[in-house]
Amino acid sequence: MPHAAIATLSERDARRIARHAQAADAARFLHPAQQALLHRRGWLTMLAPRSAGGAELPLPQVVRLEEAVAAVDGSMGWVLTLCAGAGWFAGFLAPDMARAIIGTPRVCLGGSGAATGYAEEEGDGYRITGSWDYASGAPMATHFTLNARLRRDGQPLLDDEGKPRIRAFLVPAALVQLVPSWNSIGMRASASHSYRIDGQWLGKDHGFAISPDTATADGPLYRYPFYSLAYVTLAANVAGMAAHFLELAEECMRHRRHAREGLPLLDVPAVVAMLQGKKDAFTAARARFYAVLDDSWAQVAAGAVLGAGAMQAVQDSSLDLVAACRAAVDGLYPYCGLYAAREDSTINRVWRDFHTASQHSLLLP
Repeated sequence: MPHAAIATLSERDARRIARHAQAADAARFLHPAQQALLHRRGWLTMLAPRSAGGAELPLPQVVRLEEAVAAVDGSMGWVLTLCAGAGWFAGFLAPDMARAIIGTPRVCLGGSGAATGYAEEEGDGYRITGSWDYASGAPMATHFTLNARLRRDGQPLLDDEGKPRIRAFLVPAALVQLVPSWNSIGMRASASHSYRIDGQWLGKDHGFAISPDTATADGPLYRYPFYSLAYVTLAANVAGMAAHFLELAEECMRHRRHAREGLPLLDVPAVVAMLQGKKDAFTAARARFYAVLDDSWAQVAAGAVLGAGAMQAVQDSSLDLVAACRAAVDGLYPYCGLYAAREDSTINRVWRDFHTASQHSLLLP
């Protein structure tokens, strides 16, 4: 059975993650010590149902942990977030299937949300064909999630509005072929490769729908809207990376001198005021973000359905936080000097990770 998840990041674990971050970036995948920590702390199953062997942690705890890990190493925070997020889908699988998957040794679920394949009805199941991009943590995944368009006798199945019917599936890694494709400048260690499936058959119990009324696990975690969960977890990662950058940028500015005035940058009042303004804006946006997250979780935990207004507030606070992060990172980078442009510097890795992660399609300004 998976280990019970620990909901906080200890200083010791943070040091262990940081110690291997540069090597992971160079190797383009998480260091074995980082992978081992994900499994040992039970973090990859922290959103999976307790009934299936997961930890089913409260969402605000999960988001704060993901931010904390991303503030040490962006790639590890991202893999944790995306793979634990895929583990959340176990709450929508048939209970026996969920227990079998979450009980897999060193279980790790990865995947993609794009419907770039199809599932042909065949007997008591489907034959899956297609290719999907951006499966973070792909090399360590034991299972992959995907969306596929449904077909019958080679013809697409349509919904009541005449649109293609799409269903989510969970596929064992043995049926999946990895396609190395992740060549981004940042988030290198996330190893967010593509994958393909060529005519593999799956029983119907590998399919699921993501909606509160199709959840097979009890508890507020599976009544919390999917897109709201996606917004808060992604925004928290970006915030973690931005906080790390702010810390490193201030250190760079402490050692850099103003070309015209000959003073250390942090002795120039205008620069100090600018730095403080960026930090204050980030801190305020982060506080609003967590206030909205905590309130929305309290509503769902009390049995309420999160309405359109509440879901919009979650989205708005998430995007406001990301905007404050972009303003801070992009505003401070010119003051960090050529050291920040060195590929082997920590601040450069954090800058690269930030600008790669914040390109996620949900986080468009």
